[in-house]
Amino acid sequence: MSIEFAINGKGGRKRIGRISGAEWVVMKVIWELNAGTAKQVVEALKGRTRWKPKTIHTLLSRLVRKGALASEKSSREYLFKPLVAEEACRISASRSLLESVFDGEIAPFLACFLKSRKLSAKEIEELKRILEAGES
Repeated sequence: MSIEFAINGKGGRKRIGRISGAEWVVMKVIWELNAGTAKQVVEALKGRTRWKPKTIHTLLSRLVRKGALASEKSSREYLFKPLVAEEACRISASRSLLESVFDGEIAPFLACFLKSRKLSAKEIEELKRILEAGES
């Protein structure tokens, strides 16, 4: 399954391969930092994962090869920058899941999700707001 998205708000479209769960974790850190060195990513992931620095370096390299990150040498370290916007990746991944598992149907997806998780009053209000905004 591949992900297709606009490149950071630019008009062109780019297709990359599937981003694994571990790669999503690294991408989230890069999006939080906006750009960061491998050392900064390793430091940010210290409390979140038990990965060794070499594992994180491998994940960064994979994301560069897939076209999700750019890397440029800055003095002695590489600086990694996202080539894709977080929201664009979320939308693409959501659409891909919806298409592959629920034949593009939102209602069965929500029904399945809600059977396994009770929403808070705040979440229900947020969903109502989103649905009402979509009607106009």
